[in-house]
Amino acid sequence: MNKKILLGAVATLGLLTLTGCGKSAEVDSKNIIEMDGAKVSAQEFFDDIKEKHIKELIDKMDHKLLDDEYKETDEEDRYVEEQINTLKTTYANGDDETFKSIISSYFGVDTIKELEDNIRIEYKREQAINDYIEKNISDKEVENYYNTYTSGEITASHILIKSDAKSTDSAEAQAKAEEKAKKEAEKIIKELEDGADFAELAKKYSDDEATAKNGGSLGKFSPDDMVEQFAAAVKELKVNEYTKKPVKTTYGYHIILKTAEDDKPELKDAEKDIREKLREQKLNSDKTLYYKSLKEFRESKGLKFGDTTMKKAYDDYMDTLIKNASGTTEQ
Repeated sequence: MNKKILLGAVATLGLLTLTGCGKSAEVDSKNIIEMDGAKVSAQEFFDDIKEKHIKELIDKMDHKLLDDEYKETDEEDRYVEEQINTLKTTYANGDDETFKSIISSYFGVDTIKELEDNIRIEYKREQAINDYIEKNISDKEVENYYNTYTSGEITASHILIKSDAKSTDSAEAQAKAEEKAKKEAEKIIKELEDGADFAELAKKYSDDEATAKNGGSLGKFSPDDMVEQFAAAVKELKVNEYTKKPVKTTYGYHIILKTAEDDKPELKDAEKDIREKLREQKLNSDKTLYYKSLKEFRESKGLKFGDTTMKKAYDDYMDTLIKNASGTTEQ
C-alpha cells in the first residue's frame, strides 16, 4: 500500500457511486419541531441538509461497505497512530490539548476519535482501490510487462561519481560540473580497461559511501527497484561485464559491474508483483484514477441512491475531486 500522509484527504475525501432513480426520497412528514405555531417537518429538514452533508452520508456508506470487507488489522492500527502523531506534530507541535482545540477548524471533526475514524476509512478506501485496479489489469498487460521488463534478480556493484554542481549555480557552472564528473567516470573506465580491480577502484573513487567500503557491492536486487537508466543498463550487461560508458542518473554517473543473474521467474510466480507495479504506474501517471476507480468500485458493489438531489450533489462533489486531482478546476 502506498503510505501517503492523508493531511488533506482526511478533511476532504468522501466517495460513493450512485445510481439515480429519477425521484426524491421521502421521509416521515410529521413535524420535528414547533414553536408558537411555527413548524419544521422532517421532510423540510431532510431537504435542507441532504445537499449540504453529502460527504457525511458518503462516509457513513463507505464504512458500511468497507468495514466488513477490510477487517481492522494491527498494520491499520499502526498506520492510524502514525498519522495522528504526524498531524499532531504538524499542527500542534505534539501538544495533545492544542491538537484537540484545532482539529475542528483543520479537519472538520470534534474529537480525535472522529479524526481516527476518518483516517481509517481513507486507509480502507486505498486498500479497496488498490485491489480493484489490480483486479482489472488485463492478462495481456501483465504478459507484456513480463516479456518486456521482468528478469531474474541481479547481483552487481557500482562506482558512483557525483557532480558537485549546486542548484544555485548558473547553468554554465552546472554544465561544467557535470562534464567534470563524466570525465572522471570515463577515466575510471579506462583504468578498468587497463586491468585495474573494480572493487579497489570503488573504494578509492566512489561517492556512494554506503557501498564504496564494500567494493561497490549492491548485493542482489530486482532491476525494477532501481531507477530506470540504471535498470536498463544493468539488464543489458552480461555476467562479469561492466558498462563501457558512464550511466547517467539523477544520482550522478555510474560504472556498473554485473556479477550474477538469477533465472527469470515463471509468469505465474511474478504476476502478483507485476500487477502491483502496473497499479502504481497507473496511479502515478493519472492522478484522477484514484477517484474514478473508487466510483467504479462502488458501482460494482451495486450501491444505489434513490434521491435525485443527493445524486446531483454527489456527482458535483466527485467532479470537483476529479478536476482538482487533474489540476483543471473551473474558474
